[in-house]
Amino acid sequence: MTKQEALKHWQGLDENQPILPHFDPIPYKSRGSTYGACGIRIDGNPAFIDAVLSRIKDLIDGENHVTRLGLARNPVDGKGLDKEFGNACHNAECCYIRLHMRGSQGAMASGFFDRHLDDATQRFEDALR
Repeated sequence: MTKQEALKHWQGLDENQPILPHFDPIPYKSRGSTYGACGIRIDGNPAFIDAVLSRIKDLIDGENHVTRLGLARNPVDGKGLDKEFGNACHNAECCYIRLHMRGSQGAMASGFFDRHLDDATQRFEDALR
């Protein structure tokens, strides 16, 4: 898809589409690369990341008794890498979001110990309908 085609497609999308019904979870105990799996990477200054996260709060319901959010937010510092990040914003961070299936034991433990996830589980189920 060319840039012009991608922009035209983007402009034609309905606003505020639900994300969770299309956010395929990574199978329980899967191994290897997650490249190409559903996920979100947000890079930039902390205010930019917060602004983007504020628009996708419905994903928080992915943390429930059935699935869990893989969420990492870390500073961009290049430690341990042989790279320079000359274009990085001041105080740059990187945030990754993925959805993972819980195993049966994790789901049962979550249902027993994490009752605060009951509502999120119901909203997640409703989103998939």
